[in-house]
Amino acid sequence: MRADLLTDDIAGLDEALAAVDGFDEALVGGLLRPQPGQAGALAGLADAVAESPLASRVAEAAEKAAAGAAGEDHFVALAAARTALLGSVHDALTARIEEAVDRPRAEESGTAPAGGEEHAANLHAAARSWLCDLARAGWRGIDHELVGGAAPVVSAMLPDPALRRPATLLDGFAAELAASCPGATLERVPVRRWADLWSRALLLTLPGAAPAPAVAEVSGRLLPLGVDVQEHATAVQAQVHAVFEPADGGTPRLVRASVSAPKPDTVVGAGLWQLLRPRMSLLAAVSEGRAVELDAMPLTAEGDLVWDDARARTGGPAEVFTTARVALPAAAAFATSPLDRHPARIAVPVLLEGYAVETAEEDGGTVAFQVAGQRLAVDTDRVPAAGPLTPEAVASSGACLGLLRWDAGEFLLQPLAVERTVRKKAVAVHAGAWAGGTTDKAGVRAEKAATDAVKVLRERAGKLLRK
Repeated sequence: MRADLLTDDIAGLDEALAAVDGFDEALVGGLLRPQPGQAGALAGLADAVAESPLASRVAEAAEKAAAGAAGEDHFVALAAARTALLGSVHDALTARIEEAVDRPRAEESGTAPAGGEEHAANLHAAARSWLCDLARAGWRGIDHELVGGAAPVVSAMLPDPALRRPATLLDGFAAELAASCPGATLERVPVRRWADLWSRALLLTLPGAAPAPAVAEVSGRLLPLGVDVQEHATAVQAQVHAVFEPADGGTPRLVRASVSAPKPDTVVGAGLWQLLRPRMSLLAAVSEGRAVELDAMPLTAEGDLVWDDARARTGGPAEVFTTARVALPAAAAFATSPLDRHPARIAVPVLLEGYAVETAEEDGGTVAFQVAGQRLAVDTDRVPAAGPLTPEAVASSGACLGLLRWDAGEFLLQPLAVERTVRKKAVAVHAGAWAGGTTDKAGVRAEKAATDAVKVLRERAGKLLRK
């Protein structure tokens, strides 16, 4: 990997992010009675897209918003401009990564999903109205009455599968805001995050913005690379990154397969796998180091497998680092859809070898790799507690398979697996090693504790239902 390319400046990147940051700060105080600084930020956003097809609409929207007279169409235009700028940042960073790792460029899908007629237009309009009210009040102006306005919209949306995506986003966003009310007393506002959620929710309510994804059926061999675990108090998701080799001998592709489950907050660590295993057999193959044979498995245009256990069977051995050395360099990624183009979405599998390790105890034991004379930060905070991979194992490794991400202005590596030398032998340690079960003492203890917690909760739930 040409690590020097990851530290070189990218033309226009800082300017695009500055325009986004300015607009995000304007949302903090609200756009009902904008101050001069907010007006300048709105003008900066319009200037940033002045050479794009959005230019005239965004310029008008910025002018109206600066005068405190913005309507729904104006807020939509501002959200679109912000999303377009972050999309350009995503594309520039992705292109730089592809150049650094010398891998085939992402390919656009030949099949576009049909938008169809607008579904539940009244609910979408109600959601946009609430989001516009938020923008006028600003994050410092939120209160329980304003935030509570989302509840009837979400309640009406959730039962409809076609509206589940925007409904879930609105529900989670409203819950975060409610937990932070009143906004005037907040010590710290999550400026970028709330602006991300606001703009994404607003655009998802537009006609044709969230059509059903284009899906094709594929057959071939799936070679797992690693598992990314994302855990919250009430939910957990495991996302398996893999190389797919088509049965017809076509170009290998980078794909993902995800499984999610609700969880009680008492189930943590290795106990999470108990909630996920019954939903996807792929997790067992990951922990056993085996390939999976797919037969007509649905695959979206963005490279996400819509997993169906009936269309998969366990194949032969497939050692992760062998896959990373042999199959990964030739694997092409799928293109990202326009609304999903955001720097936070970047997660590119890469293999690093022959690096030197830096640790800084004064910074809490942070780890970094020296790759070809360039420093690459390692995000050990993303290493899940649901596996045997630890920051100490990363710091003593000689090879690392991970996800290259971008955060806070720099590229980071999230480890998925490492190779380290133990008694003169190379030993691999995987974040997803316990996904299909484990004999590891720590893993067994964590699973037992989770089993006990789930049993107690089920007994209590049963008593409540009987009453």
